[in-house]
Amino acid sequence: DLMERNLHRRIEVAFPVLDPALRQRVIEEALDYYLRDNMQSWLLQDDGTYIRADVGDEAPFSAQGALLKALASEGTIGIG
Repeated sequence: DLMERNLHRRIEVAFPVLDPALRQRVIEEALDYYLRDNMQSWLLQDDGTYIRADVGDEAPFSAQGALLKALASEGTIGIG
């Protein structure tokens, strides 16, 4: 993420993903999961402060948990 503290002493790299199947996977795993995450969600207020998002009646969804589960089920990583 582009928080100021994360830009010191590190290099950020961006590059095009040309393969359509890989591009779709990146979109799903890097964007969709994190946009759906309601367990670690914060909302930026007009004054620059953050408040925890109220998820109401939504079922809990953890982007990191979903990603780990997906990768473990395809054998990409081992859990446990």
